[in-house]
Amino acid sequence: MSDIYEHLLDMQEVTYGDFAAKLLPTIARERVIGVRLPLLHKYAKKIAGTEQAAQFMKDLPHKYLEEDHLHAYLISQMRDAQACFAALDAFLPYVDNWSVCDSLRPKALTKDRDALLAHIRDYLQSEHPYTVRFGIEMLMAYCLDEHFSPDHLALVAGVQSEEYYVNMMIAWYFATALAKQWDATIPYLEERRLPAWVHRKTIQKAVESYRITDAQKAYLKGLR
Repeated sequence: MSDIYEHLLDMQEVTYGDFAAKLLPTIARERVIGVRLPLLHKYAKKIAGTEQAAQFMKDLPHKYLEEDHLHAYLISQMRDAQACFAALDAFLPYVDNWSVCDSLRPKALTKDRDALLAHIRDYLQSEHPYTVRFGIEMLMAYCLDEHFSPDHLALVAGVQSEEYYVNMMIAWYFATALAKQWDATIPYLEERRLPAWVHRKTIQKAVESYRITDAQKAYLKGLR
């Protein structure tokens, strides 16, 4: 039994594990130890950069959900962009749920914008749904403000998937893009360039957003 696994057991709350498992229908209950995410995040900060963490990150695939979360947080702590890309290449194929995928927020990637966009293009071409979801998430997190380009909207709109968690991320991306880049984004709704389900979900999420004005919400409701 590894020291990391023993530490996870020390933080275990069985009732929380029952709750967390219900939010992740694709994950078997026996894979959930029951550790709250803030505790995992704090633990990742404690061991980041250690030999213990490096060895843990080589030991793929992990057995437990919390190990995957810890791995995601460790990647997010990395400061070197190229090392971070390499760590993602090793880890992303094993990500099998939205929660772990969305825990990956490695700011180091923004140190090399050209490499980030090149990798995002590769992520969006992946056959693995959570790699695609991650690529869209990176565009949403790091490329909707001063580094935005209308080409990014076309990239996401070009993703064709039957996967619920991919299509939900596409809708989330476009709803956020409406809040931040309205003029460039609204034609995608006006001209119905998105699949019907994604179109409706984008409008729903945008209407629920506090960052969308009342006038914009009224206009979007007319595009349902």
